[in-house]
Amino acid sequence: MYAIIKTGGKQYKVAESDTIQIERQKGEAGDTVSFGEVLVVGGEAGITLGSPLVSGAQVAGEIVRHNRSATILVFKKRRRQNSKRSRGHRQDHTLVRITEILTDGKAPSKKAAAEKPKRAPAKKKAAAAEAPAAATE
Repeated sequence: MYAIIKTGGKQYKVAESDTIQIERQKGEAGDTVSFGEVLVVGGEAGITLGSPLVSGAQVAGEIVRHNRSATILVFKKRRRQNSKRSRGHRQDHTLVRITEILTDGKAPSKKAAAEKPKRAPAKKKAAAAEAPAAATE
């Protein structure tokens, strides 16, 4: 099964377990995101075209990481005037792994969020706080 979604002003053809690079999304690595603007859904049963969107269709994914693209050099020069300007730009991107393509108004499952490991920074801080106290005694 595949779908064509629209996000960040662009359209992407996605299938389950695909990894796509899209415009920066809010959230951290491991968070679940959903894309409601589904233009086409296709599979073994046939193709469903939206007008403009497929009603009840949704694509769910998991944020893998945030990154930035390579530097783009923007150079402007005016001839015979000794005038030039050089600037660079790096676009922010988010890497998303597609987990589910849903139809008929179904909600995304929480299995991606359940597999996310629990963080325990409080234990590390508590252990670090106890170590200096033991050294002073």
